[in-house]
Amino acid sequence: MSEGLPVTGTTQAIRASHEIVERALELSRADGAIVIASESSTVNLRWANNTLTTNGAARDRSVTIISVIGRSFGVRSTSTVDGPGGGADLAGLEALVRASEAAARESDDAEDYSDLVVPAAAAVGGRSFTDPAERTSSDVFASFAGDLAEAFGAARAEGRRLFGFAEHDHTTTWLGTSTGLRLRHSQPTGSVEWNAKSAAPGGSVWHGQSTQDFTDVDVAATDARLRARLRWCDRSVELPAGRYETLLPPSAVADLMVYLYWSAAGRDAAEGRTVFSRAGGGTRVGEALGPAGLRLWSDPSAAGLTTAPFVTAGASSATSSVFDNGLPLGPTDWIRDGRLNALVQTRSSARAASLAAPAAAPNGTSNSSGNGISAGAAGLAGQGIAVTPFVDNLLLDGGGTATLDEMITSTRRGLLLTCLWYIREVDPQVLLLTGLTRDGVFLIENGEVVGAVNNFRFNESPVDLLGRIAEIGASTRTMPREWADWFTLARMPALRIPDFNMSSVSPAS
Repeated sequence: MSEGLPVTGTTQAIRASHEIVERALELSRADGAIVIASESSTVNLRWANNTLTTNGAARDRSVTIISVIGRSFGVRSTSTVDGPGGGADLAGLEALVRASEAAARESDDAEDYSDLVVPAAAAVGGRSFTDPAERTSSDVFASFAGDLAEAFGAARAEGRRLFGFAEHDHTTTWLGTSTGLRLRHSQPTGSVEWNAKSAAPGGSVWHGQSTQDFTDVDVAATDARLRARLRWCDRSVELPAGRYETLLPPSAVADLMVYLYWSAAGRDAAEGRTVFSRAGGGTRVGEALGPAGLRLWSDPSAAGLTTAPFVTAGASSATSSVFDNGLPLGPTDWIRDGRLNALVQTRSSARAASLAAPAAAPNGTSNSSGNGISAGAAGLAGQGIAVTPFVDNLLLDGGGTATLDEMITSTRRGLLLTCLWYIREVDPQVLLLTGLTRDGVFLIENGEVVGAVNNFRFNESPVDLLGRIAEIGASTRTMPREWADWFTLARMPALRIPDFNMSSVSPAS
């Protein structure tokens, strides 16, 4: 590595993020270095009481330096490296590099240590590494804002009130390492959340949608859906706590499945600490969790849900390793044909699991690309257990074709939820979650919604729910409500659960 450049005290600015990566790598005196730079461009709209209230725009740049010395590493990040002229201050960048090196020297050997990824084993980049950041602007809302004004007029005329928030972000990430990796990814992400209220007691309904560019956001259709649900609120029905046949819409299913996904660390399962741990040792990979044909998977190239095709990790955890930066990501089946097929495995956790069971992967899994990860990454684990890193999207499908409206029509008596809220973990050993219903719980009788029901607190395990599914609807793009700030790329079906546990009545509105 270079001994560093004599830049102390200079205010020279580096404006291009790819150049920040290159200069930081040149400055490094560590055994190995990883630099992650990102630029985000964000615009938003907010409305309340049928009126646009605010709009905003922001840009942000961040730099993360990971220095490796021996088998230890140190991480330092900043989003304030911008100096005069809007570029990175070179002296500040050098200080960041030195701080990460000092942190590495003070750290113990990393449990997840692996050699840094080399270009031959890395993902293949898309556009050129030196291309500038892609940005969004308020133009993305041009059609949406016009349609929104028409919805406001209709709502005022009918005595309804519309509230909501729309946001569009374009984040470009550059990843460079001392082994020669140079990868770039640009990610557009948008979301819109609506809340409609009427004069009826408890008259409040919600709708959320994720989008890449707002061209697929149909304001008129969304407003019609909200209007219809508010009419259901005209009649109130009080029900006690208990187990009810319940239709979970795709958004509620997404909230539950995302939490399951976040809990699927292979390392934690192997250590006996999660719902995916096997009694007596090992993991539950290979066990049936749901009905035949059920598939839960991630795919960075999924249509409409595209995400980064390579690992970008600014920290190590049970589900990520800084040493895996640059590993390729491919389609990965977490549940296949109803059986647990894979857990989230870093190279380190996969290697440890392989050493624990060197002859073969348990329950018929393999380390081939047939497990859903690229063959290059799969082979890095050694024998038995595939490297299956976390991917930033999630899809669930069981072959169903019924829409949520059709599932309502075929319901003799049951509850229809709008969304879940304030979800918290109660017991990791069974992944028991608790939370609240919100913005519309409805009673279905003989195929029709007959009124709005009081809210409940629920206690359920998403893993246990998979084994109790009575019907799976058609999968559609959706957005979890509880986790929308962290995870928006999801495709889920509605599910019919015959005995969803409403553990107590909630006074929440």
